[in-house]
Amino acid sequence: MPGSQSVQPSRFTRRNFLIGTGTTAAALALYSGEIARHEVDIVHRPIAITNLPAAFNGYRIVQLSDIHLDEYTEPFFLERIISKVNTLNPDLVLLTGDFITHGSITFVAGKHAAHRCAEIIATLTAPLRYGILGNHDVAVNAPMVVEALSSRGTPVLVNRYVPIERNGDRLWLCGVDDPGQSTPDLNLALPTKPDGPVILMAHEPDYADTVMAHPRGHLVDLMLSGHSHGGQIRLPFLGPLILPPYGEKYPEGHYRFNRMQLYVNRGIGTVGLPFRLNCPPEITVITLQSA
Repeated sequence: MPGSQSVQPSRFTRRNFLIGTGTTAAALALYSGEIARHEVDIVHRPIAITNLPAAFNGYRIVQLSDIHLDEYTEPFFLERIISKVNTLNPDLVLLTGDFITHGSITFVAGKHAAHRCAEIIATLTAPLRYGILGNHDVAVNAPMVVEALSSRGTPVLVNRYVPIERNGDRLWLCGVDDPGQSTPDLNLALPTKPDGPVILMAHEPDYADTVMAHPRGHLVDLMLSGHSHGGQIRLPFLGPLILPPYGEKYPEGHYRFNRMQLYVNRGIGTVGLPFRLNCPPEITVITLQSA
């Protein structure tokens, strides 16, 4: 008929939709699993401390957390991280737990992972380094992890504290046992009458509330944690998909509680799935400043 138009069949079919969806999902998995998971974010964070001794003004601390070797952090990736840290020339490196992963591979390779992780960490060139245990370390074998690290020059603070001295001044570095899997004891971890600032390492960030409620909690100037991985996968407008117990309230970044400050590192590794999205691995460079 004059003026009539032929109807063209739609090219949008269920098959095309499934192919497109599958391709998008595969590309996203490739990006989050191989690219985003290895894109390291170096975060520079000045922290002002009241009554900071003059010798520690400008003191540089690198924090690493949640390495999770070998599932799913490859040794080459940890070596790259350590190389980056060495170029930063920190005065002190603090490792806030979860050196290995409690999971399917652990029963076969847990001891190897702990010792391999400790070997790579031992290539740090900073004058001082200390660690604490995370929930995965305790779930696998806490004494094994402590032995692997300490035998290679990385002391592990389990409910104890040590002085860090510089030019006649002092700050106190403290570490608690893992709050999620073990028995932290702040009575042992915190000095009674510190003659300098107090830095506390505790793997789970939500433990900050317990610290604040403790009789000596007011002595803590800075608490450093990891555990949450920042959520690991963060969707636009929605935030993290999943946060672990004791890492839900303070998932990442800097928080203030009157005198005490908390910094939560997003970690290096992953758990569950080897994916990161909008939540890159983090090396934190903390520079202490006088308030």
